[in-house]
Amino acid sequence: MRRVNLLRSTPFRLAMTFGVLFVAAFLVAGAITYHMLNSGLERQLDDTVNEIYSAIASTYAQNDVEDLIAAVNTYSSLRSPDQGVFLLSDANGTRLAGNLALPVMSEGLSSVGAQALGLPDGHSYRVRSGLVGGNRLVVGRSFAEKERLGEILLVSLGWAAGVIVLIAVGGGAFLATRAQRRLDAVARTMIDVSNGELATRIPLRGNGDDIDLVSEKINHALDRLSGLVEGMRQVSADIAHELKTPLNRLKMTLEDAAERTDRGEPVGQQIADACMESDQINATFEALLRISQIEAGARRARFQSVDLTDVMSSVTEIYRDVAVDVGQTLRFVVLDSSGMQVMGDRELLVQMFVNLIENAINHSGTGTLIELSLARRDSLLLARVADNGVGIPTAEHKKVFRRLYRLDKSRTSAGSGLGLSLVKAVADLHSAEVALEDNQPGTRVLVRFPVLR
Repeated sequence: MRRVNLLRSTPFRLAMTFGVLFVAAFLVAGAITYHMLNSGLERQLDDTVNEIYSAIASTYAQNDVEDLIAAVNTYSSLRSPDQGVFLLSDANGTRLAGNLALPVMSEGLSSVGAQALGLPDGHSYRVRSGLVGGNRLVVGRSFAEKERLGEILLVSLGWAAGVIVLIAVGGGAFLATRAQRRLDAVARTMIDVSNGELATRIPLRGNGDDIDLVSEKINHALDRLSGLVEGMRQVSADIAHELKTPLNRLKMTLEDAAERTDRGEPVGQQIADACMESDQINATFEALLRISQIEAGARRARFQSVDLTDVMSSVTEIYRDVAVDVGQTLRFVVLDSSGMQVMGDRELLVQMFVNLIENAINHSGTGTLIELSLARRDSLLLARVADNGVGIPTAEHKKVFRRLYRLDKSRTSAGSGLGLSLVKAVADLHSAEVALEDNQPGTRVLVRFPVLR
């Protein structure tokens, strides 16, 4: 079996797709977080600059700038220019206090580069400029802290994205390898089956996941395939065995007719016997063909709502006199009177119960009571055909549903051994279960139909 490349396997591709989507979602969330953090830090920086500006401006008294100069010098001495900038100049532009030269400043808040403030290249600043008693006051704070926090966040997001990618690739490869092993087991099973090993089945883990459910369905299909193939083998053998005797009889009859013709004797009886043998052979093949058509589901298109009570009572009425003629009693008992509908083919259902009744009449003996009954149990309709005749050995209960299988090994009694095979085929077509039970004495055939919903 050709091994599937991991990179081409569907589980790995699905895992990688999920990983890419997760990383993309993480990056989008990180970008949103970075934007919100950046905006928050900018607002916080504006608030800080405004607070310092207000605090310094509040020290000014009418026509007294000494306190204002002292406040500016105090603030500027506590911070280096790369952290905070301060400037106080008079109306003529002469610097009175601070750690800045005399840049031209616009009113209000603005973002200014270090060179514009006369400082070495470095961080930008958030600056507020305004007039206090005719003097210009400039207060600014560096973006260094905001940029540092932003850099930390970006580095963290980068590392996290890298870790997620590694986990996604590694986890995807691990999960894909596990899933691929199970898919390889399915492929190996199908190859074994195609090579004739019909007993091979897909191993199940029992965890109820989707692969287990699909594998279980495939195993059920393989069970049915194995049963059908085995049935075909058995049918081939049974047909050869069953038809060997009538074909030999037909040959002997025709040879006898030929000899009588040579002697000038009448051959009417021999020709009639040959026709009867050929009719019996033809009937056997027609029954086999009918069973095959039923098993193929060709009649499913004719399904409609059918009342089983009506079907079983009609069949009982037809065969009641037949049973009386051979010294038997046939009756129908309805244990429930409503909700007895199933989806099915009425003609096939009639044929199924006819076969069951004829089987009971032919093999039960004189004085037998044959009883049909119908009852509802939850979501099932239970149809029974029971007799108190000689019965069928328990070991033969499953075998009698095989095509051409007959209990009388000498094959001397009438019949082709296809009656119960047709019953089984009709039951399967209607999603029903059919089983034989010991009636003590006699045999009871139980057919379980799903209720029409």
